[in-house]
Amino acid sequence: MNYFITEELPSFSQFAQLHEDSGLLKSKKGNYTREQLYNAANNSWYSISIYHDQKLIAFGRMISDGVYQSLICDVMVHPDEQGNGLGKQIIEKLVSKCQQSGIQSIQLFSAKGKHPFYKKLGFVEREQDAPGMSLPL
Repeated sequence: MNYFITEELPSFSQFAQLHEDSGLLKSKKGNYTREQLYNAANNSWYSISIYHDQKLIAFGRMISDGVYQSLICDVMVHPDEQGNGLGKQIIEKLVSKCQQSGIQSIQLFSAKGKHPFYKKLGFVEREQDAPGMSLPL
């Protein structure tokens, strides 16, 4: 299958539709509008969009200080396209961008049930004595 891969942010409507179709919108904690989520994506350090026949079918983004830290966010693949290696391509491109920039620390939060996917790509869990934490507001 022919895919078109770009670093350009997709249109709002395509982004919002993929957010909905992938189920990521439902998994978000908090009451964010589609416009707010698109604005967050627009403020990202780097993003990858994958299209088939001009339809957005996969997307991933990261935020970063551009020096030594980055956080992968919002990796989405349309359910009809899962299992075709698109998520892997997104992660590989995000990691490659970090390598090119000299960033040596990549963090991520995975959606429920996606942990094994990231482990296959080389991500490791934080050590028990140094777990990640969050502060819900």
